[in-house]
This record gives sequence, structure tokens and C-alpha cells, in this order.
Amino acid sequence: MYRSLVLVALAAFVSLPAFARDTRHNFPIADAMSASDAREKLDPEIKFFFGAQKTPKVVKRIGEWGTNKKTNAFGKDDKVACEWAFLSAMLELQERVKKEGGNAVINIKSNYRGKETSSDETYECGAGAIMAGVALKGTVVRLSR
Repeated sequence: MYRSLVLVALAAFVSLPAFARDTRHNFPIADAMSASDAREKLDPEIKFFFGAQKTPKVVKRIGEWGTNKKTNAFGKDDKVACEWAFLSAMLELQERVKKEGGNAVINIKSNYRGKETSSDETYECGAGAIMAGVALKGTVVRLSR
């Protein structure tokens, strides 16, 4: 009996690193933005510009806000879970735009665990065995039409 208990405890201890996984990925923004859920839920009247992408003239700079969204990743492919967390972060930015009276978010960058990375093409996501997370930061503005 004691031997069985020790073996079970040892097996649980050895498997702990698998549950503590924190793999950082850089996934394409274009893939996440073209997913059917993103096309359905993101308002086409609100524009999003990542990294140093060119924008129309900024008429009013309203402020910078961040998001930090997590999603259940258990049993999911990392890219699928990360795209879901990315969409949640984008929806939060979209709500901020509406609340503040803007029409765009510019200079969107990843801010995973407080480390900012700026890219026109990718976003950073941390994926583990149970959770995946995306943190974004961007400036809400009013652009000329």
C-alpha cells in the first residue's frame, strides 16, 4: 500500500511541469482577424492598426489602454486558444473605443507579462496546458474620414 502511494505521488510530481507549461507564440494577426468569429464580432466601423502601420490623420488622441485576456486552453490547439484570447482582447479594445467616442485603435502592441513587443504582422500569446492569454495595448483615437 505504502509503495503504491509513493509511486502515485512520484508520478504526480513528475507530471507537474507539463501543467506549468508557458509557451510563448507569435501568431499572425491576419489569421486571427480573418477568423469567422472575428469577422462576426468586430465592428467594421472601428479600425485597428498594429505596430507601426500607417493610419489616416489622427484628429484626436484620446488615450492608451491595455487588455489582458485569458481563455481555457485545456485540450485545445495553442493557435485556436490564442486566437480566442486575441479576439477577447480586441473586443475589449473595441468597447473602449465606443465608450471613449473614438473610431480606431492605433499602435496596438503585445504586452505579455508586461513586456511590450510591437509588430505589424504578429501578436504574442502565452499558452499553457490549462490557460492561454493575450495582452494588448493600444491608443484610442479619432481618425479623419
